[in-house]
Amino acid sequence: MSNITETVAPVTLTEGAKKEIKKLMSQQELDASFGLRLGVQGGGCSGMSYVLGFDQIKEGDSQYEIDGIKVFMHKAHGLYLAGMEVDFQQGLNARGFVFNNPNASSTCGCGTSFSV
Repeated sequence: MSNITETVAPVTLTEGAKKEIKKLMSQQELDASFGLRLGVQGGGCSGMSYVLGFDQIKEGDSQYEIDGIKVFMHKAHGLYLAGMEVDFQQGLNARGFVFNNPNASSTCGCGTSFSV
């Protein structure tokens, strides 16, 4: 496989997101080959939606490490995700992962769909 381990991730994870991701990874008892997949896919209210889940590295991926968390991202998705911050909120108004993406020209109310 021709995957590249990059030194600087194009996305950031807040402390809350890192804590929640590590907790979820330990609860699911994933082996060391798994990491966090960040990406985009067509669909959603605004045209594109975010992909966030646990996966193994695939052909065409770049691999990053953020505070001990392996992050996999298809190289083509970097254009849409560069500079994005992933947060985790536990407030009264929202609970879950939140995507703060400077590349999104508009987002929908659900917060997981965007357009560029």
